[in-house]
Amino acid sequence: MTKMTNSNMQNTTLTPSLAHDPAFSPESRVWVYTSNRPLTDDEVATAKQTLDVFTRQWTAHNQALQAKAEVFQNQYVILMVDETRAGASGCSIDKSVHFLEQLGQHLGVDLFERMRFAWVENETMHFATRAEFSALVGEGRISTTTPVVNTLAQTRQELETKWLLPFGESWHRRIA
Repeated sequence: MTKMTNSNMQNTTLTPSLAHDPAFSPESRVWVYTSNRPLTDDEVATAKQTLDVFTRQWTAHNQALQAKAEVFQNQYVILMVDETRAGASGCSIDKSVHFLEQLGQHLGVDLFERMRFAWVENETMHFATRAEFSALVGEGRISTTTPVVNTLAQTRQELETKWLLPFGESWHRRIA
């Protein structure tokens, strides 16, 4: 595996397109949801269509939010709101969570899977459960320099610059 440094860690093909959307400020708020299994191409198409409708209609205190969503690598649903125009309120965030619960039920997936991890090996993103990931760390297949997906990114800027982090600098090292 090629050794990557933090400065070249962000491979644009392995980074969500929302990270590079100039229509949103770098401070735009981001939420990353992980599916418990890969979505099929048909499920991705359904999710994209449903997410587009939701983000166009999403409001906070009767004010339209500038929002966008993406299905990435058939495993992640990423929501983004540019709060420089209108901030997401507690109620509007609750609406998005409820919406994602319904979308997950419709697709037959759990979009709130917190123990599914991703890493990059040979320019390909791989996914594993926590137990599988821990075993790979124990075997040395995942090392301190292996790029892992940081699902805790909170802004568009973090999505762009910290989506992939070396395992040794990520939150994953504490639980693997």
